[in-house]
Amino acid sequence: MDLGISGRRALICGGSKGLGLAAAQSLARDGVHLTLVARSPDTLATAAQQLADETGVEVNFVAADLTSPEDRAAVLAACPDPDILVCNPGVRQTPDDFRTMSRADWDFWLEAHFHSPLDLIRAVVPGMCDRKFGRVVNISVSNIKFPQVNFAHSHSARVGLAGAIASMVRELVPHNVVINSVLPGFFDTDALRTNLHSHAARGNTTYEAIVEDRLKLTPARRFADAAECGELIAFLCSANVGFMTGQNIVIDGGVYQGLF
Repeated sequence: MDLGISGRRALICGGSKGLGLAAAQSLARDGVHLTLVARSPDTLATAAQQLADETGVEVNFVAADLTSPEDRAAVLAACPDPDILVCNPGVRQTPDDFRTMSRADWDFWLEAHFHSPLDLIRAVVPGMCDRKFGRVVNISVSNIKFPQVNFAHSHSARVGLAGAIASMVRELVPHNVVINSVLPGFFDTDALRTNLHSHAARGNTTYEAIVEDRLKLTPARRFADAAECGELIAFLCSANVGFMTGQNIVIDGGVYQGLF
């Protein structure tokens, strides 16, 4: 399927590994030039070189912490006019007790999952509107549809962003600028493995037992490959989705059982 985006430029947050890298790989194969953002310059350099060698597209990178307003400004200076923005905070979702969290703890999660992507979206959509093409994909999590105990800090910020996006999209879609979100479930990434090891340690059990438990919860009976999410993100960035906006698309192997 020709996505109609060859030669476009994408800004990929959290683009050095996991779902962000998978999105970068899928977009690069469709001829999209890339600017990758993550914290580690070494990991970024390796990912950028690999993508450039495999696909021939132009790949730049910026080492930045997107929870920092100053670093966000540096990212936008390096890639001020992307046609495609993939928002992915690169901050692992970790459990915490809302009763013991400080105001600074709450502010951190709001910065990571609300202010950071919102600032980037607000910065790039005016140019997209002027050029009459823009695709924004926000990577969230499937369980904002069914919030989990001990994740109030993460879910509240992500749901807030979903509400803000829903309010924006109707102003943008007449200009061929659309924003959609993907809500992944269990994907076989470093972030998932780290979280499951953490769950095992807190529960005084084994990593293998935690994996078995999660697989029982997943009708697909497997963890997904990151490339499956990357391909979905690439489709949402295509020229073919100009009539689809404001959607929150669950990709979780059948865990979520709701109709909407």
